[in-house]
Amino acid sequence: MPCRWIAHLDMDAFYASVELLRYPALRGKPVVVGGRRAHQPVLEPDGMHRFSVLRSYVGRGVVTTATYEARALGVHSGMGLMKAAVLAPDAVLLPADFDEYRKYSRLFKSAVAEIAPLIEDRGIDEIYIDLTEVPGAQDVVSAESRHSRAFAGIHAVAERIKARVYLATGLTCSMGITPNKLLSKISSELDKPNGLTVLTQQDIPSLIWPLPAKRINGIGPKSSAKLESLCIRTIGELAAAKPQWLLEEFGSNYGAWLHEAANGRDERPVVTFSEPKSISRETTFERDLHAREDRAALGIIFTRLCEQLAADLRRKGYLAKTIGVKLRYDDFRIVTRELTLEAHTDEAHTIRQTAGRCLKKAMLEQRLRLLGVRAGSLCKPDAVSSPTEVIGQTWERDQLSLPMFEGNPRPSRVV
Repeated sequence: MPCRWIAHLDMDAFYASVELLRYPALRGKPVVVGGRRAHQPVLEPDGMHRFSVLRSYVGRGVVTTATYEARALGVHSGMGLMKAAVLAPDAVLLPADFDEYRKYSRLFKSAVAEIAPLIEDRGIDEIYIDLTEVPGAQDVVSAESRHSRAFAGIHAVAERIKARVYLATGLTCSMGITPNKLLSKISSELDKPNGLTVLTQQDIPSLIWPLPAKRINGIGPKSSAKLESLCIRTIGELAAAKPQWLLEEFGSNYGAWLHEAANGRDERPVVTFSEPKSISRETTFERDLHAREDRAALGIIFTRLCEQLAADLRRKGYLAKTIGVKLRYDDFRIVTRELTLEAHTDEAHTIRQTAGRCLKKAMLEQRLRLLGVRAGSLCKPDAVSSPTEVIGQTWERDQLSLPMFEGNPRPSRVV
């Protein structure tokens, strides 16, 4: 029976690396992606670019990604740009260009598929790959490397994939290859950037167990904090915990999973295709907005989000039956509301109208940091049995009023 080989491939600082292809003069410097269009580099008459730097940033944005040089200064994804400016004031600030990132995402995935077609897409910059049946993966001695180190065949296949990705994109990636997805996800982070780690179950005690428990994909901040309060900090300590005790502390399902994960057991297959559960659009405001005082601005933003979401549905070929909204208040509290339609839709008017009804169910006295719109319960158009099961409507854009503001709201509360 062939040895099961599952790879996790993660592009190195993907967004930032794509930007460095455009601006090679920034290589080796701390660079942060996450600015606005106003931070677009300016081409000077001498052909050189003038870049914005973090120290001049004022606003509410967050770091999308950062180069390894910026990470060494403490900057990380999800951090507020104002905080990042304190840590790395001289770092170059670039706006995100998601169209460009999606282009390079398609390029690297196509390059991998030329060698190993069994791919599970996990996002714009990472994939799982089943290498078990790839020619050469089971070889003990690689014809390419001409040496007999353990698992030379899988090393050679991985190096071929990494080289193909670099040839197609000019970007490096890191790979973790183990018998399962859980271990491979952890392993791909062990040797970054441009690394390759191949592990077996026998390597778990020496290489996996010393790592923090939160390195397991599926142990979030709350579970990690609880484990720490129970004096469990490493994966090895979690693996040594009695299964029954884990069940009592974390419940039967999650407790059992924690025991299996800590011992490196994971039988999940590489899923080559799966329908998305939802599609969403959201934006973080540069300043907190109030539903009544900033009605016009919110109306424009709200309409644009709904139009973008409708365009995403049509571009990807889906209809939605559930529409929801997401609000983040100025105290960082998050609230979501959703409604189910009688029929599926991809129309911006219906999405906007339904999202407006969702907003009526939320408290709007407090200032908002973020507004999002979500489409769920997705299906393909050919899965709808009758045209009457699809809501469609032509409409004129009304950007200046949110549906919830129609009429006269009470002075003390916006509903």
